[in-house]
Amino acid sequence: MSQLLKPENYKPLLDARKTEQGIKLVKDFFQQNLSTELRLHRVTAPLFVMQGLGINDNLNGTERPVTFPIKDLGDKKAEVVHSLAKWKRLSLAENKIPVGMGIYTDMNAIRADEELDNLHSLYVDQWDWEAVVSAEQRNIDYLKEVVRGIYSAIRRTEFLVSEHYDSIKPFLPRDIHFIHSEELLAMYPDLSPKEREDKIAKQYGAVFIIGIGGKLANGEKHDGRSPDYDDWSTPTPDGYKGLNGDILIWYPVLNRAVELSSMGIRVDKEALLRQLEICGDEDRKQLYFHQQLLNDKLPLSIGGGIGQSRLCMVMLHKAHVGEIQASIWPDEMRSECKQAGMPLI
Repeated sequence: MSQLLKPENYKPLLDARKTEQGIKLVKDFFQQNLSTELRLHRVTAPLFVMQGLGINDNLNGTERPVTFPIKDLGDKKAEVVHSLAKWKRLSLAENKIPVGMGIYTDMNAIRADEELDNLHSLYVDQWDWEAVVSAEQRNIDYLKEVVRGIYSAIRRTEFLVSEHYDSIKPFLPRDIHFIHSEELLAMYPDLSPKEREDKIAKQYGAVFIIGIGGKLANGEKHDGRSPDYDDWSTPTPDGYKGLNGDILIWYPVLNRAVELSSMGIRVDKEALLRQLEICGDEDRKQLYFHQQLLNDKLPLSIGGGIGQSRLCMVMLHKAHVGEIQASIWPDEMRSECKQAGMPLI
């Protein structure tokens, strides 16, 4: 299959049993570190939400959510979540979380339109987190502070894994590099966004690309973002736009950049209205979530998602996310992975 990367002479460093133990080690340790670093407490989250409330994540606006009718509600439809980007903010308000504190949860999603490869699965599991911020904290400096905290938790997890398994050696750099997507475009104007990510991630080892969702100087987006959670259109003091971004690392096993987290400072009322207009989605203003925000019922916040299976994959030096999680894969991909030494669960 054309999208499948098959590292030459690949062999898993851990057998099936040690892999399962390693998955638990990574998940237990990282979420505790994330919770401590960002002052988050764990909450229980839904697997599905009601259709038509504007709570589900629209992703790029083209992905179809898995839907089903509910008999006891007169066959009203529910949707399996794509992510909990907006649900978390409602939870912050409901639980009256103070500034400087937040929540995290285990998010399980189904993305039926995902293009399957080494990194992408129909099944998505991540730590979804959200924290309350003040108006004064809605700036690039605070965003970078939070990114550094998350990256520190990732590096501590990498060290723990290397202490448990002699065959796994740390490779992440000490510091994460920050760059705006506009700067990245200026550096590599002839490359695609993914090629630019590979270039900068290979150069620095770990990078946070700022400003994802708005159009760049070439009239194109670095990547898509829904208009109603991350703030990607607010001017910043350095002249660039965007209070969101992605954490990427250079992954030597696959010889490419790997995104570990998408996150950002969330929209306030002004940013929401501006971005809905930019995207032609002004009809969303009447939805429940959007009305709550526009009527000052929701706190200002910052939040994001960190892939659980993907982080485990990187920490345990696996070549395919299917070595970490049980999902559905095309028969051809399973066959190719087996031949390439990548045993899918």
